[in-house]
Amino acid sequence: MQKFAVVIVVLLVLWAVLSIVGFVLKGLFWLGIIGLVLIVGTSAFGAVQRAGSKR
Repeated sequence: MQKFAVVIVVLLVLWAVLSIVGFVLKGLFWLGIIGLVLIVGTSAFGAVQRAGSKR
């Protein structure tokens, strides 16, 4: 289960960088929005997987 947590953290960092780049570069504002959506989705997926593994 440790590998799964590492993958989730790496994805969250990747999406955060994507969002920052999108918001810094005005022409890529859409990239920031997509990055935020991916952060929320990845966090929710990780939370559901973690809750399921504790049962």
